Amino acid sequence: MTKLYISSLFLCAAIAAAQQGSHPAPAPVQQSVEVTTSIPPIPLSESNRAVQTIETREQPLLVPGVVDFLRQDTSLNVQARAPLGVQADLSIRGTTFEQSLILVDGLRVDDPETGHLNLDIPVPLDAVSRIEVLHGSGSTFYGSDAIGGAVNFLTARPDHMSIVARSGAGNYGSLEQHLRADYSSAGFAEELTAGRDTSDGFMADRNYSSNAAASESWFTLFGKNTTDVLLAASDRPYGANQFYGPYDSWERTKGWFAAIQQQLGERTSASFAYRRHTDLFVLLQDNPDYYRNNHITGAWQSAARRADSFGANTTLSYGLEATGDSIHSTNLGVHARNQGAGYANLSLRSLGRLSLSIGAREQVFSGGDSVFSPSIAAAYAMTSTLRARASVGHGYRLPTYLDLYYSDPTTIGNPNLKPESSWSYEGGIDWSPSRAPFTLTATGFSLHQKNGIDYSKFDLSRPWQATNVANFAYNGAEADLRVHLPRSQRLQLSYTAVQATSPPHGLISEYAFNYAAQSALLAWSADLPAQISARTQLAVIQKTTQSPYALWDVALARNSGRVRPYLRLLNLSNTSYQEIPGVPLQGRTIMGGAEVNWSAQHR
Repeated sequence: MTKLYISSLFLCAAIAAAQQGSHPAPAPVQQSVEVTTSIPPIPLSESNRAVQTIETREQPLLVPGVVDFLRQDTSLNVQARAPLGVQADLSIRGTTFEQSLILVDGLRVDDPETGHLNLDIPVPLDAVSRIEVLHGSGSTFYGSDAIGGAVNFLTARPDHMSIVARSGAGNYGSLEQHLRADYSSAGFAEELTAGRDTSDGFMADRNYSSNAAASESWFTLFGKNTTDVLLAASDRPYGANQFYGPYDSWERTKGWFAAIQQQLGERTSASFAYRRHTDLFVLLQDNPDYYRNNHITGAWQSAARRADSFGANTTLSYGLEATGDSIHSTNLGVHARNQGAGYANLSLRSLGRLSLSIGAREQVFSGGDSVFSPSIAAAYAMTSTLRARASVGHGYRLPTYLDLYYSDPTTIGNPNLKPESSWSYEGGIDWSPSRAPFTLTATGFSLHQKNGIDYSKFDLSRPWQATNVANFAYNGAEADLRVHLPRSQRLQLSYTAVQATSPPHGLISEYAFNYAAQSALLAWSADLPAQISARTQLAVIQKTTQSPYALWDVALARNSGRVRPYLRLLNLSNTSYQEIPGVPLQGRTIMGGAEVNWSAQHR
């Protein structure tokens, strides 16, 4: 239990300090959540759960990409194979990468082929205004895959006209070009975004080209009702040397995403979305005909949601959903499946010092099987600035098509896999002293899984086999301290520790037990004289089978004006490390460039 001492000290210090202060009338601690065209299954501000919000447009020039924003949350274990999220895996609180649900504006973008492609999101970073991370089971709200939690990439309707263009270059032949153009009027708004990031690679056959573009339109129709139409596409070819063994492999993924969300009054919304994704894999780049796979997946989703208020402190959120996905693959064959669900959540706020959220979902699968996922969460205002919370929730995940049907000399799927299921338990505090310039959140959690899916074997000479692993659990704690210092300085101290039960004796696991046992982050940012913003962060990570390694980044950028130069220094310590066993990542990286920023508000 020594791994959890730092988090325990955070928690004890917060409670002790709160007990020494006064106890005025309680006021609930709330998070600000902007709702536009969609009614979410439940506003995260009412979930009484551990939620992290990351603002991506506060310091956009200081952070390279989406994956690097996610690294600001130590409970997220990002396992990348190259910079900027080229085939990066994401897990939450020690769970596997396939147990994290990825959303764009509340719409699912998880790939049914494999969780390896979950961060291959179709929209560019420039289209994302905020990221919300739900820690712990979210299946009651969102359905399958949200066992460890959910990450929601949110766009925002522009409120003025602007054009932002950025171009930069760095070592390893790295280039980046990004564009965002916004238009806004009373009845119509439009945002166009595009991004291109390329590199020759830091070693042979590790080059990449990451391209994405999106158009989002907002129409105000039928009074105050808004229609939101999002169209996005991506194309990402990359060298895959060492990704799947000692081969000079090559891979190319493409994605297309179309979604419409419609307000139907203040309390009702409807949505429909379709995603198509292709994955072309070549085992030997010098001999592409030796072995190749071509996977094409399609997924659609629709929902009707409503939220009714009963008095000032009671809200009932409910809705119906239908989803379907399919795959046409040279290796996996042709398969399809459909699902339907109904959910309801009752939110009771300000019951004296107590607030309560009770929810349930019934998911029905093609073939007649179903799963029931309840949850309950509560918060208690100990003082006006200190809140204690606890929650229990059920989670589940269907096997991906790769889990079920994939086959090659080194990996074998299993069509008899059972769905994963879990129970998640957590308790924590949120402390925001009114006379102190800091906020603190701390949470202890425990996740108990049944029929967890992993690739494993008992003999190194045998291929990896997809199996349902015997029951096991993840236990841990997380803490996050944010301090506002004089002269616009901001300090973040975060720490997460996770410990899983031991695997069965003799079992060799490929994924389930390769998690970040400890992760710590120290980050400082400030607005300096001469219109300069600066940020530096030091991350220390220890995987279960590795020694700890440290990564140090520094970034500088002009924060105002028409032309805004920037400089990013990544992995300054030139650390040699691997986030996925056998896949080395690049060393010290220097990127510099400039952004041209024109806004109608500046005229």
